[in-house]
Amino acid sequence: MSKTMREFTLDRRQVLGAAVAGAATLGLAACGEQPAAPAPAGSSTGDAAEDQEPALLDAVAYDKLIASGAVADDATIASSEWAQKIKDAGTMRLGVVQTSMLFSLLNEKDGKLRGFDAGLSQLLVRYILGDESKFEVTQVTSDTRESVLQNDQVDAVFATYSITEDRKKLISFAGPYYGTQQSILVLADNDDIASVDDLAGKNVAAQSGSTGPSIMEEVCPDAKLQEFKTDEEARSALAQGRVDAYVIDRNMLFSDMMKQPGKYKMAGEPFGPEDLYGIGLPLDSDGVAFVNAFLTKVEEDGTWEELWKLCIGDRAEIDEVPQPPAIGA
Repeated sequence: MSKTMREFTLDRRQVLGAAVAGAATLGLAACGEQPAAPAPAGSSTGDAAEDQEPALLDAVAYDKLIASGAVADDATIASSEWAQKIKDAGTMRLGVVQTSMLFSLLNEKDGKLRGFDAGLSQLLVRYILGDESKFEVTQVTSDTRESVLQNDQVDAVFATYSITEDRKKLISFAGPYYGTQQSILVLADNDDIASVDDLAGKNVAAQSGSTGPSIMEEVCPDAKLQEFKTDEEARSALAQGRVDAYVIDRNMLFSDMMKQPGKYKMAGEPFGPEDLYGIGLPLDSDGVAFVNAFLTKVEEDGTWEELWKLCIGDRAEIDEVPQPPAIGA
C-alpha cells in the first residue's frame, strides 16, 4: 500500500543522505537523459570544485508522458467559463518558477520547463487546448503569486503554492495535489544545528511570502529571521555564511540539495503543519471544479504517479510512490 504524503515526507530524511551522496553516480549512470539547466547566476559560492553534477531528468520519457495526456471534449470545456476563456484565447497563461530542481526547472539547452509542477501545468494545457505547447509563462515569486492572478496576468499559478486561509481570501485554489512540511538546510559540515530548537539565536533565512516566516515565529521566535525574495537568494546567503540555516518547505530544500550534491544537508526532523500544495486560480473561479476534475483524472489513470517517478522518485532513488492528498481538502 502506498504511504501517505505525511509518512513519505517524514521518512525521507533517511533517504536524503543516500540520495545526495549518490547523486553524482546517478548522473553518470543515466542513459538517454538530458541534463538540467545549470544553477542560476548568484546561486554558486564560486568554488566550482565543490559542485557535483545533479541527478538527471529523463527528458525524453518526460516529454512522451506529457504528449500522451488526455484531451477534454468540447462539452467538458464548455462546462467551465474559466476553461472556455482559455480555449477561446488559444493559449494558457501560466505563473511559474523556473529554478526549482524537481518541480519546475528551465533547461537552457532546449528552452523547456520540466518538473513535477511544470508537468501538471503542461498536462492541463493539453487537456484544455489539445496541445501541451500552447502556453506562455510569467515568472512568479512567493511575493507575486496572488497579484498576477488578481491582475488577470495569468490563468493559473503552478509554483509549489501552499494553501493557506489568508491566501484563500485573495485567490482560489484547486487541489491539493501534493504535501510537505518545513525543514532546515545547513552546510554539510555544520554539526551545531540538529533541530529547530537549535535555531534560537541563529541567523536563519526564509523566503518572504512563503509559510516559513510565520511558522518560524511560532516554533522558534528567538531565531534571527532574514527574509529573501527567492530561493536562490536565500541559498546564496547560506552558502556565503551570511546565515546559519535556511528554512522552507522540505521539497524545495530537497531540490536545493540535488542542485549541488554534497554541499548541504538537512538538519533534524520536518516540523510545523503539513503544507498542502494547490493550483492558484482567480478568486471564486469556476475553474476550481474543472481543475479538480482534471487532477482526479490524472491521479486515477496513473499519470500523476508516472510524473512523480520521473521527476522525483527515479532521481532520488525512492521506490515507494506517496499517496496524494485528498482533492478538495
